[in-house]
This record gives sequence, C-alpha cells and structure tokens, in this order.
Amino acid sequence: MESATSQLDYAYLDLMRRIWTQGDERVDRTGIGTRSIFGTMLRCDLADGAMPLVTTKRVYWKTATRELLWFLTGDTNIRPLVLQGVKIWNEWPHARYVRESGDPISLEDFVARIAEDEAFADRWGDLGPVYGKQWVDWPTYRYRKDGLYEPGEGINQVAEVVESLRTNPGSRRHIIEGWNVAQLGAMALPPCHKSYQFHVGDGKLNCALYQRSCDVALGLPFNLWSAALLTRMMAQQTDLEPGELVWMGGDTHLYLNHAELIEEQLGREPVGRPTLAIMRKPPSIFDYRMEDFEVSGYTPHAPIKAPVAV
Repeated sequence: MESATSQLDYAYLDLMRRIWTQGDERVDRTGIGTRSIFGTMLRCDLADGAMPLVTTKRVYWKTATRELLWFLTGDTNIRPLVLQGVKIWNEWPHARYVRESGDPISLEDFVARIAEDEAFADRWGDLGPVYGKQWVDWPTYRYRKDGLYEPGEGINQVAEVVESLRTNPGSRRHIIEGWNVAQLGAMALPPCHKSYQFHVGDGKLNCALYQRSCDVALGLPFNLWSAALLTRMMAQQTDLEPGELVWMGGDTHLYLNHAELIEEQLGREPVGRPTLAIMRKPPSIFDYRMEDFEVSGYTPHAPIKAPVAV
C-alpha cells in the first residue's frame, strides 16, 4: 500500500498533467501566459509524521519553513529573510525599486544592499501589509467623536485561533484570513494562500486551505509544506493530534515558460516517504525556531530550476 505521502505525490503529478494537457491557455497578469483550470483539491493525511513534501524534485523545505516563521512575526520587510539566505520575495521589491528610482541595479546587487544597509532596506525592502501583517496584526479603526477614524489595536488572528481551539474546539470559526480588501492595493502581491480554516474532530486537528491563485510548478510544493507545518504546530500547541490537510485551489495554473520543468517532472516517479518530527514544544505558536524541525526519509529527485513570474 502506498503511504499517504506518496499518494499526495501522485495526486500532485496528476494535477500538473491535467493542467498541462487540458488547461485553458490564457493571458495572465505577468504577460507570460498560463494554462489554467479552476476549482481543484488535494488531500493529505498528516498522521505518523507524514508531510506533503513533493519528492519528484527537491523542495527546499527549510526555506519554506523560514518564510512561515517570518509570517508569524508579523514582519513585512524582506531583510530578515535576506539575512537567512531566503530569496523567494526578492523580485517584487527589486522591481519596484528599479521602476520608481530609475536605477537599473541588478537583482543580486539590490539584495546585497538590502543586507548591508538597514536604512535602504527600510525604504525599499518592505512588501506592504502582506501575510504576516494580516495574520498577527489585522488593522482596526475606531470612530472618534469628531467624526474621524483613528487606528485601533490590531487583531492577532493566529493567537485567537489557538485560544479558540483550546476553549471551543467545536467552533466553525477557527479561521485565519489574509484577504484584507481595504489593503490589497498596498501589498506587493495580494495573498494567494488566503484562507485557513481549522476543524477539530475525533481529537485531531484538520486544516482546509483555500488558495485563490496557485502556480503549481513553483508555488504549490511550498504552499503544501507550509500549510501542513502550520497545522502540525497548531496541533502541538493545542494538544491535538494532526489530522488531514485539505488544499483547495481557485485559479490553478502552470506558466507557459515552465514547459521544460513540467515535462521533466512528469517523467519522474515519487520516491520515499518523508516525515517530520517537532523536537520540542515551545511556549507559544510564535516561539518556534528552525532547529525545532527535523525531516527524515527525504531523498528526492534533483531540483529543477525555473523563472519566477513577477
């Protein structure tokens, strides 16, 4: 019998193949073009340490983990990621800098300056109120007697969900939402993985993630890992067993310039069953560190590089 992880691996390849062979070809925001289908689902059982870690190419799970931990700090500046060698958000502030300053600096030199010059990073490294801001400091406003509004205390959605899972596990309101309509225009990129809902059943914590837009070749392996990891962390913090991750995609697509990646990956067979152990239980959901996570049994195929569409 196939493990839960290998089943996910095959389901991921089936989804990729279906989009590539049957998807509607269309012009997208980036101008590159995609093949797309709408309304998709993948499921993964997280019991016994299983994780949806794709094996048909190497997924840099430590990079995805560092990004998740960064989200949980509420920070929206790329500098903490840059200092850890995480490159996945660099293109957006670089493009903005070149556009607004007129300086045709290379991406490599821009990132080096972000690392070296804190004032430069403060000015040009911020992404706007993206994921972390909405997760742990959703803005509120108070109505004043003079008829104006002023900022109120931010809402920490993550902390509230942890508390509600502990005190009211049967609730249908265990939700972390990233889609703040009032602030979309200020974000470098509106949230793709936008809505997380948690559900407790039979002593297990399940998570359903809705992703409005999904780059299946580059983004989805990261998204699956991060959502499963967040679920594992939430389960540990609330003394529940990990249950099932249900991933749901809206516009689920492949970029036309990823053809070489896609065709090579579709020719590979899943291998192994990676598992995750969390080495300690920190005081809160916000206190995890990289060294708390240990992956075993991950012997994937070689990485496949492809350009990011900005």
